[in-house]
Amino acid sequence: MSRDKKITDMVDHPSHYTKGKIEVIEFIEDQELEYHESNVVKYIARAKHKGKRLEDLKKAQWYLERKIALLKKKVSTDSREVIEK
Repeated sequence: MSRDKKITDMVDHPSHYTKGKIEVIEFIEDQELEYHESNVVKYIARAKHKGKRLEDLKKAQWYLERKIALLKKKVSTDSREVIEK
């Protein structure tokens, strides 16, 4: 494999992106997930394939907690939206 091909593969299709039948990005786009949710899905789906599982799960947790905090803040300023606690 040429050096350019190897670099391209690490950008477009790294091995931890292409586990399973579809790439994670395809699922994210199909579901029209927002930024924080898409990062949660991305880190969880790839965690066991990158060699830093605990770190990636903590990253997913960080994005989820941040999104929850943003939603709580929005609820406190917009009482018309109902979100389960």
